[in-house]
Amino acid sequence: MTDVTEAIATAGALKRLADEGVSVWLDDLSRGRIASGNLADLIENRNVVGVTTNPSIFQAAIGSGEGYEEQLTDLAVRGVTVDEAVRMMTTADVRSAADILHSVYTASEGRDGRVSIEVDPRLAHDTVATVAEAKQLAWLVDRPNVMIKIPATKAGLPAITEVIGLGISVNVTLIFSLERYREVMAAYLAGLEKARERGIDLATIHSVASFFVSRVDSEIDKRLTAIGTDEALALKGRAALANARLAYAAYEEVFTSERWLALGGDGANKQRPLWASTGVKDPAYKDTLYVDELVAPGTVNTMPEATLNAVADHGEITGDTVTGGYARARADLAAVQALGVSYDEVVQQLEDEGVAKFEAAWQDLLDAVAKSLKSKGVDAR
Repeated sequence: MTDVTEAIATAGALKRLADEGVSVWLDDLSRGRIASGNLADLIENRNVVGVTTNPSIFQAAIGSGEGYEEQLTDLAVRGVTVDEAVRMMTTADVRSAADILHSVYTASEGRDGRVSIEVDPRLAHDTVATVAEAKQLAWLVDRPNVMIKIPATKAGLPAITEVIGLGISVNVTLIFSLERYREVMAAYLAGLEKARERGIDLATIHSVASFFVSRVDSEIDKRLTAIGTDEALALKGRAALANARLAYAAYEEVFTSERWLALGGDGANKQRPLWASTGVKDPAYKDTLYVDELVAPGTVNTMPEATLNAVADHGEITGDTVTGGYARARADLAAVQALGVSYDEVVQQLEDEGVAKFEAAWQDLLDAVAKSLKSKGVDAR
C-alpha cells in the first residue's frame, strides 16, 4: 500500500469526525515531532487541526533531552534560571507548532489551528499570578493562534475572566464537574463583556473548555467495584460519558441564553467544549470509547497519538452520540449517587489530583533541566 493510499484508508473515521463538527486535536508535542515532520504529517493525513500540551507532556518531551541539547547549551552559557530555561524551551516548541498550524488557523478563521500552553501549575490557586503568567506566555509565544491554558480552580475562574477580557484566547483545563463547568462558561461570558467594554474585537477571542473524561470513570469505577453488587458493576464505564453529555447539555443552554445572544450579536465566538483525557485507561473498554461516544457538533476532541491511531484504524463514527442521551445520562449519574458514590466528592478529588499531578510533572521537568544545565558547567539557580 502506498503512503497516499494508506493515508486515505486510515483517515476515514477521523474525516467523519470532522464532518460531524468535531475538531480533532493532538494531545502531545515534542521538538522531535516538530523537526521530523510528524506533526505536519498528522495535519495533512490525520485531520489534526490543533495541539494541546500540559506539564506532563513537556516533562516527557524535554526530560528525554532529545532535540533540546543545542538550546540547553545556549541557555547554560547565558546563565539563565531553571524556570526561564523551561519557559524558553516550551514556548519555542509551541511557537513552532503554531507556525505549522497557521494555515489551518487562517482557513478556519481562528476556530482551529490552535496550540495550547499551560500556566505554571504551581500558580493554580493564585489568581493574580495566573493572570500575569498568562500575559507573559502570550507575549513569549507571540502567535495569534496560541491558547493559554488556565486550570478551572476557584482561583482560576476570575483569572479566566481577566485574561479573556484582555483579548487573550484561553483553553480552560481540568474541568470535572458540571457545576464548575457552568462557572467556567460564566467566567468566559464575563470576560467577553470586559473585552467589549475595552473596545476589543470579540471575534478575535476564542476559547475551549477542557472537560476531562476518562479519569471520571477511573475513580467512579473503582468505587463501584468496591461496592461489588451486580447493580454497581453494571454501572461501570457509564459515569464519564454521562457527565460529558450533561456538560454538552449545559453548553447548549448557556450558548442560547439572552446573555450569550447579546455577545454573539457583537461577534463573539462560543466557548467550545473540548473532550480531554480521552485515552481509555481500562483495557476492558474499547480504546476509542471516548471518541465514538462523544460526537456532537461544535466540540473538540484532543487525543494522545495512540487514541488518534486507534480511531483512524477502527473508530466507529455513526453521527451525533451526545444530544439524544441526556435522560439516560441523568439516570446513570443518579444511579451511581444512589449507591453511595458521592459525585461532589469524586469531582473535587479529581480536580485536586489533577493539579497535584501537573505540579509534580512540572517539578520533575525543572529538576531534569537543572541537571542538564549543571552538566554543562552551570550551577542552575
